[in-house]
Amino acid sequence: MPKSSLFCTLLLIVIVFALADAEIQRKTFIIRVQRDAKPSIFPTHKHWYESTLRSLSTTAIDDKLSDSPDVSSVIHTYETVFHGFSAKLSTSEAQKIQSLSGIVAVIPEQVRHVHTTRSPEFLGLKTSDSAGLLKESDFGSDLVIGVIDTGIWPERKSFNDRELGPVPTKWKGQCVAGEDFPATSCNRKLIGARYFSDGYEATNGKMNETTEFRSPRDSDGHGTHTASIAAGRYVFPASTLGYARGIAAGMAPKARLAAYKVCWNAGCYDSDILAAFDVAAADGVDVISLSVGGVVVPYYLDAIAIGAFGASDAGIFVSASAGNGGPGGLTVTNVAPWVTTVGAGNIDRDFPANIKLGNGKIISGVSVYGGPALAPHKLYPLIYAGSEGSDGYSSSLCLEGSLDPNIVRGKIVLCDRGINSRAAKGEVVKKAGGVGMILANGVFDGEGLVADCHVLPATSVGAIAGEEIRKYITEMVKSKTSAMATIIFRGTRVNVQPAPVVTAFSARGPNPESPEILKPDVIAPGLNILAAWPDGVGPSGIPSDKRRTEFNILSGTSMACPHVSGLAALLKAAHPEWSPAAIRSALMTTAYTVDNRGETMLDESTGNSSTVMDYGAGHVHPQKAMNPGLIYDLSSYDYVDFLCNSNYTTKNIQLVTRKYTDCSRAKRAGHVGNLNYPSLSAVFQQYGKKKTSTHFIRTVTNVGESNSVYAVTIKPPEGLAVTVQPERLAFRRVGQKLNFLVRVQVREEKLAPGSSILKSGSIVWSDGKHNVTSPIVVTIQQPL
Repeated sequence: MPKSSLFCTLLLIVIVFALADAEIQRKTFIIRVQRDAKPSIFPTHKHWYESTLRSLSTTAIDDKLSDSPDVSSVIHTYETVFHGFSAKLSTSEAQKIQSLSGIVAVIPEQVRHVHTTRSPEFLGLKTSDSAGLLKESDFGSDLVIGVIDTGIWPERKSFNDRELGPVPTKWKGQCVAGEDFPATSCNRKLIGARYFSDGYEATNGKMNETTEFRSPRDSDGHGTHTASIAAGRYVFPASTLGYARGIAAGMAPKARLAAYKVCWNAGCYDSDILAAFDVAAADGVDVISLSVGGVVVPYYLDAIAIGAFGASDAGIFVSASAGNGGPGGLTVTNVAPWVTTVGAGNIDRDFPANIKLGNGKIISGVSVYGGPALAPHKLYPLIYAGSEGSDGYSSSLCLEGSLDPNIVRGKIVLCDRGINSRAAKGEVVKKAGGVGMILANGVFDGEGLVADCHVLPATSVGAIAGEEIRKYITEMVKSKTSAMATIIFRGTRVNVQPAPVVTAFSARGPNPESPEILKPDVIAPGLNILAAWPDGVGPSGIPSDKRRTEFNILSGTSMACPHVSGLAALLKAAHPEWSPAAIRSALMTTAYTVDNRGETMLDESTGNSSTVMDYGAGHVHPQKAMNPGLIYDLSSYDYVDFLCNSNYTTKNIQLVTRKYTDCSRAKRAGHVGNLNYPSLSAVFQQYGKKKTSTHFIRTVTNVGESNSVYAVTIKPPEGLAVTVQPERLAFRRVGQKLNFLVRVQVREEKLAPGSSILKSGSIVWSDGKHNVTSPIVVTIQQPL
């Protein structure tokens, strides 16, 4: 055979095999099924799903699948917040199943990741108060918070059930036993615990049970930490490596907890997350706390948005972390309007660890280092890893194997942030013989600092300070003199000003999916938060760290979210009749935007004033949220109208809401911004018009006093005309609803093609006792 013919034949064989392999490459899909579609010949929906899957396999690839008989088996079935199942399918099988009768949609799975003592006091929740939210709600004693996370370490004192009454009679959940987690691990505090690993294992294969527990037990720490922030008991004394000494307490200390473990070493898989939502709603939780997220996709492709809608429809309040993608814009995640999206601020406590340079200059840093300190009154040689290592780049970041022990030994090393974890950089320096580390922010990180439990003497500094230290090192090298430094650990400092400050990492708006809905909704404490920690994990979170501590200090919107989850439980306990939307409204309209100096909250990344895109409605104020005066309420039908006005198809909407939808009523209701949300956001496209305008229709419900009259105060965005009609709302009784209309008129702005400008203001309804505040956000865009 000629060589060219042989080559063509081999190439054809390669292509055929490549196509066959592509065909049998399976991914997990979530399949939404019509509730009434099951043929009567099948005893259960699961039998029908399995029969459907068996019918899909094609003869052409059956041989390849013969040693994987369960490759198309059902992973999870869903009945409560969603109707359908999840399974591993090839591309052609997904297309086939999509065409079958009774199948609404086939959604590809996403992988999500976690968003990772003094905060109750900072929020004004004091146990000594004779009245207020804690007393009024009996500390949340009959409410159940479901935490969807990495599991829980049940032995922690934060989960003690002393002096708690019997488990609420409505509870239908279970304590599922598993590895190192007997059913007796639960008590009257931790009343339920489950784990969901089938979706994780469908993609990653059997879990490594030497590093993970096949049970609700937490091998990571994140879930234990978030659960105790939401509902940890009072524990004294509490600290981490001697830092933040005091009483540890969650937001709702008597609320019951149910742990739903969905996050594993490789992440948190949509099919498992949806299963947790489904079971939690059936179990009888009142609040779901989710410090997990991923990329933003349309709501009908977002398992978290779909699960959260079903939960909200069942009267369950869902709070979720905004994400740690800040300080850039358009980074906020978990943006569905039926989810309360929480960003992060600091509290009035920090952990100073300052650097003293050889030239006498003192530079501020932060750290939670509890080991042997550097020798007092001694300076150590200081080097920049990026100048001394292998290729400059990897060594500047102090990546594994990038540092030369002959250069690093006995020195303090300056490392740049990025790629590997902050604590892991310290481990790299320590292994190379370094005595200390300075961790410098990059330009994008700005001046935002996070205190970490380092494995060697180390501190973190902002981008400006990092550049100053590099400059000092360079000057010393030029003068042929050794750069010198030491790190001085100052312990814990309280009553710090300014606070709150929006953290640099907290994800920012605008909302990438629905710019007419301002996200995040609020911010809450998320920087350097002390909470419970498991025995099996060192405080730095790196495997070589053998230190053990009952509490740990972590930062992230992951820590901010459970603050709001716990507050929602308290508000629900004090106001059992309030819907999830009413609770969110109370938190938003009473939030504040000034710090403890009386000035506008700052943006940590820049040091400038923060904006509504950073903090949403503002920082939560629990005591005021207890009695907000007026609320903006919403039902599932309002969310359906919102989806209609977002130009979602009937099928898309049915996938999210499980409801057959007629959008004619919604179209009459107006535009997408007319959802009865506590914030008002409008986006204007400039097409050469001198003036354009829009309107918002809102309905408020009186939850204050009867015979109360509210007058409006308008703080319009700069250069915009805002009117409100009527300007007074007179309520005769509690529970009465009244409408008002807000009209916003915009003048043409000189903008470059493709650019935009943001302007914000507010409207405040006041009766002399309550101030009900709604931010107004206007974005003006110049089309390309």
